[in-house]
Amino acid sequence: MKTLISPERKWFDFGFKQLWQYRELLFTLATRDIKLRYQQTFLGIVWVILQPVLTSVIFSLVFGRLAKLPSDNVPYELFAFAGLLPWNLFKDSIQRAANSVVAEKNLIDKVYFPRMIIPFSYSASALFDFFVVLLANIVIFIFFGYYPTWKIIFFPLLLVINLFLASGIGLIVSALSAYYRDFIYAVPFLMQTWLYISPIAYSSTLIPKNWMFVYDLNPLVGVLEGFRWMLLDGDVFPWSAVIKSFLIGIMIFIAGTLVFRRIEDNFADVI
Repeated sequence: MKTLISPERKWFDFGFKQLWQYRELLFTLATRDIKLRYQQTFLGIVWVILQPVLTSVIFSLVFGRLAKLPSDNVPYELFAFAGLLPWNLFKDSIQRAANSVVAEKNLIDKVYFPRMIIPFSYSASALFDFFVVLLANIVIFIFFGYYPTWKIIFFPLLLVINLFLASGIGLIVSALSAYYRDFIYAVPFLMQTWLYISPIAYSSTLIPKNWMFVYDLNPLVGVLEGFRWMLLDGDVFPWSAVIKSFLIGIMIFIAGTLVFRRIEDNFADVI
């Protein structure tokens, strides 16, 4: 008979102390993911900028020119581009984290380290793309006469909310994907649906006022509207939507951390 002695797993043991101790591994894995993604590509990092630019052009033709949706008195191309900036960070973080635990099976089998480092490192690599597109975004906006203002001070808050949301969902999906691969295939469908229920191609002003409270429960609404207000020099900061996004983001992140920590011990057995 064998006896397995393991540390007691407490419900509110988030493991952040261990994450800090292994921060160099997190950085190494994130850097490796970035290098592998652009290795042996002709355009390299240009692909990061082309994706939102081409998407904003398509949105402009379909929703701006044909459907003639309002764009809050700014060029529709900029309206779409400002929404796609935080959206792509959110989407890419979740999609990359979804398959991360399964993809790192060999590493999990051989070495001990906090398993949360894996989805975090995959999501962190999306930050590199985000900042590249952000710089391109600022250049394009300046070309159209929209210069950075004092509102840029809200950038850290909006970015943190976005990362809380993406990381929390990424932790849940990556952990469950180790047991059921269906979650990996469900993520693209989830992201496609979330795209259309979020104010990316259209403005929140189209939503009836009596439905706004329910609509704001979509945690991306506050992030997207906040970025547009910041980048396009909007009039009124969407406090209500941003506060809801912040609170929901924290709850999703805590839930994701707890779920991941509770089931990570069996990853090596089920992957």
